[in-house]
Amino acid sequence: MKRFNAPEQWSTQYLTTGAFSDLATLFNLDKLSDWPSCQWFNQYLNAKTTQDKAITFVEDEKFADETRYYEQIIFETGQVPTRQQNWHDLFGGFIWCLFPKTKALINHQHIEEIKLHGLKERSKHRNALTLFDECGVVLAITEQSWQHQLRDHQWQQVFVEQREHWGKSIRPFMFGHANYEMLTQPYIGLTGKALFVIVPDDIFCKDLSEQYAYLDQRLYEMIKLDDCLRDNKNLSPLPLLGVPGWWTDNENPEFYSNTDYFRPKRRKRT
Repeated sequence: MKRFNAPEQWSTQYLTTGAFSDLATLFNLDKLSDWPSCQWFNQYLNAKTTQDKAITFVEDEKFADETRYYEQIIFETGQVPTRQQNWHDLFGGFIWCLFPKTKALINHQHIEEIKLHGLKERSKHRNALTLFDECGVVLAITEQSWQHQLRDHQWQQVFVEQREHWGKSIRPFMFGHANYEMLTQPYIGLTGKALFVIVPDDIFCKDLSEQYAYLDQRLYEMIKLDDCLRDNKNLSPLPLLGVPGWWTDNENPEFYSNTDYFRPKRRKRT
């Protein structure tokens, strides 16, 4: 598998199409000529911790002598340590703006797990929270059949035969900021973790910002009330370059014949 290396220089060429199109639309990225500052996010940020502290992005250098864990700093102060000119933290900032309630809840649940298990022992719950936070893709679906087919790795059916239904009864929303970072230099093998969310039939007719707000509320409820990230059982592999509209090569149906990438479901022996 190709070794991943994020681009070193700022360029909006990575952020205008495909998986980044939502970011380009909602954050006017075509107007950015250089790396945005922490303060730049303020115009888009409306987030609070579960302790009701306003979330702000603060340059990571200011926490050089900090002994608290990253999640503890956020929970106790509302300040998110943010590395400048860093793709990973840039995309993390976007996700805080788009899913503020969910991000705050995940932060809170990390703290609760740390209280129970300490920093050295990572529980299944914390592993699932981290996996979704880094690699999650919300698949908003109006029909349950999409979940069954994707969890069963029926790639030809969902990506080729039913391609015209993407954007109508299924739509992907990126949550994992590491996914975004790796998509700046995409490679065959790049895979996210899908979490399925049932949505109303008319959701995709709404304004894009309304769609994100709705999903933020639903994710919050699913994680807090349904405990859907208690472990990683609800997360399903999703080949990111196979998502229609996210990678130009997948416009050719032959792209999906690569079974090293679009792997069939491994069947359990009885």
